[in-house]
Amino acid sequence: MSDLNREARYFRPLEQPAFMRLEHAASLKGLLKPFKGKGDFEAWASQCFAMRDELIALAQRQVLPQACGRPFHLLPVELAQQTTGAGTTFLRWRKHDRSAMGVALWQELIATTSTPVNLLHDLHAIELQRITLNMQISLLHTLGRQAQECASKAAQADDTHLRRLASIPVAVRDR
Repeated sequence: MSDLNREARYFRPLEQPAFMRLEHAASLKGLLKPFKGKGDFEAWASQCFAMRDELIALAQRQVLPQACGRPFHLLPVELAQQTTGAGTTFLRWRKHDRSAMGVALWQELIATTSTPVNLLHDLHAIELQRITLNMQISLLHTLGRQAQECASKAAQADDTHLRRLASIPVAVRDR
């Protein structure tokens, strides 16, 4: 078997059963429905943030321990978590001394002849897993923030509507 056709040996990417444990993670159930007001938007935002946090926890439990374990701990680059100012966590490649971060480090690791050939497939699998999880975390974070914004707009719409109704004399309102 040639090296080009080999599978990853040391890293096992997440498979569907890992995602099935996450509530609603396999679909966007709940997004395409009639939202009736602030409470519906807040509930959707809460679900999105909960799923985002479950994905982050899944990465912490199943991806990072593998990517930081044997034999990857011997490499000059590691996969690590980075918490953003927006309040979420992503997976990033970085040097052990934290002097540099980014996908360019992974690209250099793959390109250098000092990286053992038997780790190339695993490193590729880790990078694909990193890309996927970061996309999923980002989408859920964005959906949650959008839902929070819609909840605020719905509350403003309710307030405007109620103020107008309160200004109408009772006799006119009851017609």
